[in-house]
This record gives sequence, C-alpha cells and structure tokens, in this order.
Amino acid sequence: MKPITIIKTGSTFPDIKTNHDDFETWIAKGLGHATRAIEIIDVTLHHPLPQPDSLAGAVITGSHDNVTDNPHYCSELESWIRRMVISEAPLLGICFGHQIIAKALGGVVDFHPVSLEVGTKEIQLLEPGQKDMLFQGMPDRFKAHVFHSQSIRKLPEKAVVLAKNSFEPYQAVRFAPRTWGVQFHPEADDAIAKCYLFHLADNIRKSGQSLNQLIAQLEKTPYAAALLEQFGRILSAME
Repeated sequence: MKPITIIKTGSTFPDIKTNHDDFETWIAKGLGHATRAIEIIDVTLHHPLPQPDSLAGAVITGSHDNVTDNPHYCSELESWIRRMVISEAPLLGICFGHQIIAKALGGVVDFHPVSLEVGTKEIQLLEPGQKDMLFQGMPDRFKAHVFHSQSIRKLPEKAVVLAKNSFEPYQAVRFAPRTWGVQFHPEADDAIAKCYLFHLADNIRKSGQSLNQLIAQLEKTPYAAALLEQFGRILSAME
C-alpha cells in the first residue's frame, strides 16, 4: 500500500506546538487513515521529495513563510508539484500549500490588497465545487478558520474556482483533475484558531480589526474538517 506524504513547509509557534502538536500531526489526524502509512517530508530541512508514482497522494502544509519571499525550498517544491500534476497523483495544498501550487502552475501570489483574513469565516461553495469530489456532501455555505495575509492574485490557466467568500475569491481551487488547494485551514480546530488569534494580535489591531470580536466569533468547523477525511477517501478509492 502506497503511503500518504505530508510535505511540511514550516512549523507552528513553539507554544502551540508544545500544547497542540504541529501542522503535520493535525493533517494526519484529519485524514483519518490510521491503517495507511503517512510519511513526513520536511522541505525546510532539505528532505528529498519522493517520486510521484510512489505515493497514494500528498498534502502540502501551511507555513509562516511568505510565497513572495521565495524560501530556499520553493524552486524544488514547485518543480515537484508540476511532476505531481503530470502524474495525476492526488495533491492537496493548504494555505501556503494552496498558494505555492498556484505559483508552480503559472499563477501569481502576493499580499492581499486589503489586509489579513483571520478567524472563523463563512465559505461559499460555488457550482463547480458542488459537483467536485473533494467537496462531496458539503453544504453550500460552511464555516472555516482562516489565517493569511497573502493570496492568489491571479489563477493559473485551467484552474477552476470551487469556493469563495467576500474577502477571498479563491478559497478553494481545483488546479488540475486531481490537484486541489484551499486557502482556509481544515486541519485547525477552534482551540488552535484561538491561539493563532493571540499570536497575531498586533497585526489584527494594525488591520483595524477587533481581537475580542474575532475571539467571540470563533466556532467549531466540522464541515471544513471533513474535507481532509474526504481527501483520504479519495486516495483509497483511487488505489
């Protein structure tokens, strides 16, 4: 049985890691496939990327890096993403992962022209999303946690927008038949989301938003969380 690979592009804040583990743990738990091997490839530590045909599929994590800073691992990761798309091995990018897939395929990523998007927000599933296998069984509107100041500003060719909201037009995108990205965080629960709000407090205030209001608006996000489990089911169905 081929493994699922989690491409780790960074770590959470140290105190969150101590109390809640790290990005890859949240994603592995969300996938819900304990009987399948999950391997972690940390590109920030120069771990070699696997051959696409050796994988059941892969998830690219979020990161505290900015795509526009072109971290040292990005060139190799972008090349690998293009190989994954050609191989049609299922691939899901989250936040930074979503953005780096877009860049690898010819899109443009930059800072959002308004401010950062943080907290629990409503996501609207569009008609293509309602028909997409990754969003099977999802309602037309659902809540998700978001934490980002950069966004996809221009989509790659042939990309299909699956979900949006009033702040972010590309909350979910199908970049290729088996390649998806989501700007929101299906792996983060409300406790993790609250921790992030406190860490981003200065940036939140500078953006003119209320930290207390954002904390009060936090909700559980079961539908967003179900997305990772659905991705795991897709991997099993395709083997």
